[in-house]
Amino acid sequence: MKIGNQFGTSLIKMSGKCVAAGFILLGLTACGGDDVAKVSLGMFTTKDVIIDARHDPKLPGVTCHISRIEANLSLADPSDMSIACRQTGPISAQEIAAIDRSKNGEVIFKQSLSILFKSLKVRRIYDADNQTLLYLSYSTKETQGSHKHALSTVPLYNTGAWQAPGVPVQ
Repeated sequence: MKIGNQFGTSLIKMSGKCVAAGFILLGLTACGGDDVAKVSLGMFTTKDVIIDARHDPKLPGVTCHISRIEANLSLADPSDMSIACRQTGPISAQEIAAIDRSKNGEVIFKQSLSILFKSLKVRRIYDADNQTLLYLSYSTKETQGSHKHALSTVPLYNTGAWQAPGVPVQ
């Protein structure tokens, strides 16, 4: 009889842990930015495509839309994402002068994606030769031998930050 009681007690403890993990997962995935859209992937799934709008904190004239999978109550891999960044306002030469212009650029956005310590990061890199802003979104954890990533670009042509070829950048 003791074996049955131990089994029942273990089952209750395990169920409690699963419920707690589910609430943690919901809490982490609910942390978003400006939710633009939420599209269900079907009637028989708890997975949705979430689309967030993120503004570059140093370049308010750039908006990035990031789509990702939200899998409520599931330990599915949330690493698959897509990014599209566009000029949505003015960009000045002074703003470009104030950003990190190193080859590594700078992380402008970071969000936890799961209880498995995965994070989505967006890094801005400035391509001075082509006067283009690069926005790289990537997962911090390896999935099936690869780090998931996506790239979007915002050319500075026809902005206040554009420098004619041959003119030194200030």
